Amino acid sequence: MDNREFERIPTNIEVTFHCNNMNYTGTILNISENGMFISTNDMCSPFDSQFEVVIPFKEDVLNIPVNLNRILLSPDSRDGIGVELSDLSTDYVDMVKSLKDKE
Repeated sequence: MDNREFERIPTNIEVTFHCNNMNYTGTILNISENGMFISTNDMCSPFDSQFEVVIPFKEDVLNIPVNLNRILLSPDSRDGIGVELSDLSTDYVDMVKSLKDKE
């Protein structure tokens, strides 16, 4: 049984983010109204707890401030990060709604 407040929407959106003075790339595998899981094998520790995720949306990009919620590790590398939005924007909500409508 899933106790999540918001439904996760499966997706495949390429993103970038800047953390610890380094640029990273990843793929949003699922997204909700309050967060997302970004698959990336391109990380190094330590990892900042707050940063921005840059998401392409329509003809623009969204700079979404997030808080690191968890790091998913595999035996050989980091598989990804779970992040929670620190500030909800109208554009982000519109993007999530458009993804829901595609399902």
